Amino acid sequence: MRSNQVAVVGAAETTELGVIPNASQLQLHADAALNAIADAGLKLSDIDGFATAVETPQQVCHYLGIRPTWVDGTSVGGCSFMLHVRHAAAAIEAGLCKTVLITHAESGKSMIGKQPRSTPADSLNGQFEAPYGVYGPPSMFPIPVLRFMKTYGITHEQLASVAVVQREWAAKNPRAMMKDPITVADVLNSRMIAYPFRLLQCCLVTDGGGALILTSADRAKDFPRKPVYIMGTGESVETPMVSQMETFNSSRAFKTAGPLAFKETGIAHKDVDHLMIYDAFAHLPLFGLGDLGFMPHEETGKFIADGNTRPGGKLPLNTNGGGLSYMHSGMYGMYALQESVRQMRGIAPAQVPNATISVCHGVGGMFAASGTIVFTNER
Repeated sequence: MRSNQVAVVGAAETTELGVIPNASQLQLHADAALNAIADAGLKLSDIDGFATAVETPQQVCHYLGIRPTWVDGTSVGGCSFMLHVRHAAAAIEAGLCKTVLITHAESGKSMIGKQPRSTPADSLNGQFEAPYGVYGPPSMFPIPVLRFMKTYGITHEQLASVAVVQREWAAKNPRAMMKDPITVADVLNSRMIAYPFRLLQCCLVTDGGGALILTSADRAKDFPRKPVYIMGTGESVETPMVSQMETFNSSRAFKTAGPLAFKETGIAHKDVDHLMIYDAFAHLPLFGLGDLGFMPHEETGKFIADGNTRPGGKLPLNTNGGGLSYMHSGMYGMYALQESVRQMRGIAPAQVPNATISVCHGVGGMFAASGTIVFTNER
């Protein structure tokens, strides 16, 4: 894919975020879609490409009353929407469609019309992990994270500082779920979930959704909103169990997707003004900083603890408050993309001054997948 040939022209989240007991998951998809379409100044009939995850494309399209000629149902966990952006950009450039709608929604808290997630007994995870109590993020992450901390000298205080700094960003965001200031001591004294993770180091559980609309850069100049161009993309998947065993030494999927995106753009790390790293748990920004090549892994904990990623720092990170303080409905990638777009439009609640390049990096499927999108507001 060539840089800056496709742009985001519509972006919006659901009207409400948090606890939404009066809307099903499918209704949240529609709410986000209609908000993004209005943001772009379009009609439903203008959409000829569609992508989503968990819910099937045909289900959402039927509910919205659209008949796209290009669809993508890639579902690899929370970074699925980064992959959708990459696939949609390629499809637009190839002439397969002109205007792509990407939606995400989850009733993660209220569980209204939520698609069930299960681990069948005859699956690989069901046979070789679940019987031993390894089931879901809180029980799958801790051992690799402890090994990561031991290998690279990351302290509990540095890990706690991730949550502290992101709460600083959330305090500037009216839509953030958690805005009260916290300290490292607050984090380390919060309820233990699974060692070394305490409550304030784990993502929120909420309802909500978001949607993006992409079209060609040539068409984008005629839309009401300032275009946000897709500068570079990368994606990767990995064998889940192998990836889990290797997470103490970062993730192979992380290490593949990020460099692919940087190579496509031709930019250096020093050119990045704004960074979003999927943060279902507090360790993920540390992994991301290292795997994306911003610094060696052993420097990541000190880098955040020293304030380099907080408001006014030299590398603003997770400026919406992240999954730890903004919101997290179960698959966070869409919300990270939304914040990157807001920053490039210059309308974010905690706007980074003069930002022209934003890197949005996500993970999915317990480190088994990764996607990276580089955005710019200059062509």
